[in-house]
Amino acid sequence: MLRAELAQAENVRTMSDRSRQKSVRKAEGPVSTGREQRPAEAAAAPTGQTGDLLPLYRDLLEARGRLEEEVHRRTLALATLAHEIKNPLAIVSGYVELLLTQKVGPLTERQQNILAETRANCLRLQKFAQEFLAYSSLAMGKASTTLRLESGGLSACLSEVCGYWMDKFSEKGVALYFRANAEIPPFLFDYHKVQQVVSNLLENSLKFTPAGRAVWLTAEPHVWERRGRMGVPPQAERRSGSSGGANMVQVTVSDSGKGIAPEFHLEVFDDFFRVPGDESETQGAGLGLAIARRLIQMHGGKIWVESEPGVGSRFCFLLPMQHA
Repeated sequence: MLRAELAQAENVRTMSDRSRQKSVRKAEGPVSTGREQRPAEAAAAPTGQTGDLLPLYRDLLEARGRLEEEVHRRTLALATLAHEIKNPLAIVSGYVELLLTQKVGPLTERQQNILAETRANCLRLQKFAQEFLAYSSLAMGKASTTLRLESGGLSACLSEVCGYWMDKFSEKGVALYFRANAEIPPFLFDYHKVQQVVSNLLENSLKFTPAGRAVWLTAEPHVWERRGRMGVPPQAERRSGSSGGANMVQVTVSDSGKGIAPEFHLEVFDDFFRVPGDESETQGAGLGLAIARRLIQMHGGKIWVESEPGVGSRFCFLLPMQHA
């Protein structure tokens, strides 16, 4: 009898001790082995890494701010320099032209050659100044670079540009072809800025197209399917882009020149970039295509190049057909 009571008391005490130990473990949290701590450590690691990355992120932001400020200062310096040399260059060019007419006196053949070379270099510097001024205006977001959208005919705009370049193409012996497209209705675009883009593209084509070959300027309606909109399935987007007909106009300048290697198809639109090996043939600052890219992007369009070395290049850009 006594033994039974003692055994029952021992069982009660053992159960009480186990209950108390469970309560202590519950209060202290689960006891984990080394293997079980790895997920917890892995979960805590990103928080520590994020904390470590914050100073680096701040440093990157500060470095970007300093770089943007430096670019702004240099762009302003270039614009100031271009503005200061523009007028003196115009005066020098005027006197050179006057001397070449021989109205102030006869010239020897050597003197004529020297003056002709001086005139060519003056024109080159004037082009530098014009490109720097245009680039700085776009880079600094000046009011002079805002679009003046007016409803007009693109064919008339392009025909006028071709008329300006026709003599230069004839002098080199390169044919320039353009046919107006009656299928393009009037739409909103900046007349003079589109002409500036086309002029830059025609100038590049003329530089790299040998005599006896041709350059083609075309314009045609185009459907641009914008892919990447959030929440719109590709099938629905494709249907929405094609159901209403053409929503863009594609302008293309095609030449039969030396072409551009594929690795430079994107870089040719960067600031101050010139294709390696073409430095002797180009006299600009490498800003013509960069300016064209900015002007087309201001319209909400896109510009690209399709080219193959030894075959030629096709510079294309899209303009949205916005209606008043």
